[in-house]
Amino acid sequence: MLDKQPAALVADIGGTNARFALADLSGPSPVLSAAQSLPAADFASLQQAVEHYLAGCGERPTVAAFAVACPVSGDEVRLTNRAWAFSQSELQARLGLQRQVVINDFGAAALATLALGDADRVILHGASDQQRTGPITVIGPGTGLGVALLVGDDVRGWQVVETEGGHVSFAPQVEEEQRIADWVAARHHGRCSNERLLCGKGLSYIDAVLGERETLRDPADIVSAALEGNDVIARRTLARFCSIFGSVVGDAALMHGAKTVAIAGGIIPRFIPYLRASAFRERVLAKGRFATYLETVAMHVITHESPGLVGAALALKTPSVR
Repeated sequence: MLDKQPAALVADIGGTNARFALADLSGPSPVLSAAQSLPAADFASLQQAVEHYLAGCGERPTVAAFAVACPVSGDEVRLTNRAWAFSQSELQARLGLQRQVVINDFGAAALATLALGDADRVILHGASDQQRTGPITVIGPGTGLGVALLVGDDVRGWQVVETEGGHVSFAPQVEEEQRIADWVAARHHGRCSNERLLCGKGLSYIDAVLGERETLRDPADIVSAALEGNDVIARRTLARFCSIFGSVVGDAALMHGAKTVAIAGGIIPRFIPYLRASAFRERVLAKGRFATYLETVAMHVITHESPGLVGAALALKTPSVR
């Protein structure tokens, strides 16, 4: 009898949470176990968070994949929304890993998009059999705004293109959005990117502008208040957030030539019915002569609780991923 392949360590490292799991890679699809989410703010470094997780689960894998919320282009990795930086080679040596893969977090989300089924997504537009038609734009707000691209098909194979598309400049469409952009730019070196608004803190920024106050409310509280329906400013905030997100999704789909949009990240799955009822779809299509093109783009929201972990595990099984 062949010995069972040891589990691999997989991690999805964002600005707010560091998620870990063990992955069984012996089958056609990875099987995750011992999943745990740790507050990134509780640890001084990625290595410390990894060591804490491994001590708790009692395992010492020799293979690992890390999906990180920042560009990955060399040995030195520096997270965008968390004061963590590490050398890939040093981390591998200190953790005693025989093999290590480090990829962008939305590169991992893109890989997961191909593996997840109908039970792990809510379809917004298009039939179920249209949701894997490439090119596929993968986009979504969380601590930041992630953007990736999938090109190819099931016959020729797929290629993930990691991007930092969330950091392009925000383009206000109405006067209220211009006020929001000016408020943000005044506090961030004269510039407002899409990510400054389409993230958790972005909800707080929009809420502060619409409520005409400097104090920032917790984004989770804003969403809860909006969904309860008794807080006018919270409802206006969430409505504006959905409108802005629609414009950005439409822009990304046009830039990518997308046939499918997969919405990931930790924010949108919390209020999918609200998103449907908002101006999101209207703003996706508000692209003049290309509204008809965008009407044909299939679209879904990924609802799997840890697509980044699934994608990290798949990165270990994908030859084209370094």
